Amino acid sequence: MDFWPEFLASSWGREFVAGGFGGIAGIISGYPLDTLRIRLQQPNPGSAFSILRRVMAGEGPAGLYRGMGAPLASVTFQVKKLGHTDNVVRDLQNAMVFQTYAILSRAFDSSVSASDPPSYKGVALGGVGTGAIQSILLSPVELVKIRLQLQNKSHANPHEPASHRGPLSVAKSILKTEGLKGVYRGFVITVLRDAPAHGVYFWTYEYMREQFHPGCRKNGQENLRTMLTAGGLAGVASWLCCYPLDVVKTRLQAQTPSSPLQYKGILDCFHRSVQEEGYGVLWRGLGTAVARAFVVNGTVFAAYEIALRCLFNNGSIQTENTI
Repeated sequence: MDFWPEFLASSWGREFVAGGFGGIAGIISGYPLDTLRIRLQQPNPGSAFSILRRVMAGEGPAGLYRGMGAPLASVTFQVKKLGHTDNVVRDLQNAMVFQTYAILSRAFDSSVSASDPPSYKGVALGGVGTGAIQSILLSPVELVKIRLQLQNKSHANPHEPASHRGPLSVAKSILKTEGLKGVYRGFVITVLRDAPAHGVYFWTYEYMREQFHPGCRKNGQENLRTMLTAGGLAGVASWLCCYPLDVVKTRLQAQTPSSPLQYKGILDCFHRSVQEEGYGVLWRGLGTAVARAFVVNGTVFAAYEIALRCLFNNGSIQTENTI
């Protein structure tokens, strides 16, 4: 049986693939700003511009993409097709997020007809559930990504091991030295961050697209500008509601067993960070995160919506072509 056509023939398969396209577009468009955000969240980082200058001078442009293989590696899989293999690179995390959200947003409010868009209540609760579930995959991926993004700085520590060549090397090292518990370092704070953030994320997107283009949630005829703007605002809103938790998560996941652990847990990290650096530390790097969020999430939703319409309409995009 030919798996790929069968897969795309289903609504589930099309939504999954569309989510993958959206995820890849988001990773590529926003990764350099994500690297700056992670470094800004460390103690005594300097300004975003000074970090950018140091990275460009010491590591070159490639330094801004250090660790990008971690989220992309988590999304690479192969599809067997009639005796030969097609390598299909997708953002599995985003594909899973969109598919899980599509299911949960209706499951939480079954009173809405299948022909109507999910209610805003279903959208918000579906987003919360999606954020909690996807943390199972996201937490180890972000741990590896953060370790790679901070590798150049960490390597200045003589106790640190030699530089890792990529995400697989980091993952093996963590599993060997810290075990499975180490792989899921920061899992609880990831759930606490992502569950409410995803609720805000999807609710804001659905609400804003309807405000910009009334009726589009039902007929799916919004233009590209609506997709980009609503998606961008959704990303900004989700970061604003969870950013202090993200700072704590980054600091906890940046710790390695080769040097004394600086923080004992979530509350200790929060307390000591504020005590030593003031409350402003909880919002350090927010400007970079917000700028990245607008670009990335506008791109993610636009790519997702366009791919979905392509797949459901046999290659034709039925959105308004006005910008």
